[in-house]
Amino acid sequence: MNQTRIIIDCDTGIDDALAILYALRAPNVYIEGITTVFGNTPVEQAADNTLRLLALANPGYDIPVALGATRALVREPGTFAPHVHGENGIGNAVLPPSPQTPIDEPAADFIVRKANELPGEIVLVTLGRLTNVAHALEKDPELTRKLKKVVVMGGSVLVPGNITPVAEANIWGDPEAADQVFTSGLPVTMVGLDVTLKTRITEEHLKYLNRFGREENKPLIAFMEQSLTYYFNFYRDVNYYLGSAPMHDPLALLVALQPDMVTYRRMKVRVETQSPLTLGMVVADLRSQPMVGSEIEVAIDVDPE
Repeated sequence: MNQTRIIIDCDTGIDDALAILYALRAPNVYIEGITTVFGNTPVEQAADNTLRLLALANPGYDIPVALGATRALVREPGTFAPHVHGENGIGNAVLPPSPQTPIDEPAADFIVRKANELPGEIVLVTLGRLTNVAHALEKDPELTRKLKKVVVMGGSVLVPGNITPVAEANIWGDPEAADQVFTSGLPVTMVGLDVTLKTRITEEHLKYLNRFGREENKPLIAFMEQSLTYYFNFYRDVNYYLGSAPMHDPLALLVALQPDMVTYRRMKVRVETQSPLTLGMVVADLRSQPMVGSEIEVAIDVDPE
C-alpha cells in the first residue's frame, strides 16, 4: 500500500500533540518533517514540545523539526494561549527533554525544498496560523502545483467562531496569511469548526485507552491524560463541555489521511482582513451563483462516532 507523505505545520499545543501522535502511529504514513509556527505558544516552545513528543513516541526514523514564523505577516505580535494550552503549550504535562535539536533550515525553506524534491507527493497539514505557508508561497509561487494537497485546520463558515463571534483562532491569528493561502490556487481543504466541534474526545475514551492500549503506548496515554485534563477544564469553563474537548487538529490530520471522513462542499471564500468586528472571518459566497473569492474545499459535516 502506498505511503502518504506528509509535512505537519503546527504550533504544538494539546490538540496538535494528539494529531502528531496519531500521525506517528497511523499505518502507511511517512512524516517528512514537522514545521512550527507561533500561536498556542511561541515558535521555540512549539518546536521543543514537538521534539519531546518525538522522543516519547520513538517513531523509528528521523523526523526533522524546523522553526518557522515568530509573528504574523503584517500584524503586531499578539499574546499566546496559556489559559487554553497551559504555560508550556501541552497542558503543563512534563516530558523528558529530547536529544534532537531543530534543523537550521527555516520552515518555509523546508516546505519549498520538500515540495521540489517530491513534486505532487506531499500533503501539507497545517494545524496553526498559515504564516509559514504564506512565506513558502512568496519564496516559490509554483508551490501551488507542487503540493498534492493542503489540509488546513481553521475557520468556520456555518457556525460561530471561537475567538470572536465569527472568527476561528488560527485564521484570526494571521488573517492576511490565510487569505493569501486560500486565494493562491493551492488545493486547499478547510477543516474548521463546522466539523471539529462535533468530534470530541472524552474521559470515557481515555478510560478505554487505559484498559486496552498496547503496552508500548502506555507512556503516550499517560501524556494524553495529563495534558487533556487541562483541556477538559478549559472547555468546561468556556463551552460547558463536561469531561470532553473538541479534536480540532486531530480531525484535520485524520481528514488528510482519510478524506472520506467528512462531507465537503466546494465554496468560494475570502478571509476578512480589514474590519475590526469581523477580522479573520472566512467569508463564503453561499449565493446560488457565487462570484466573490477563490474556490476551496470546505468540510461541512462529519459522523462523530
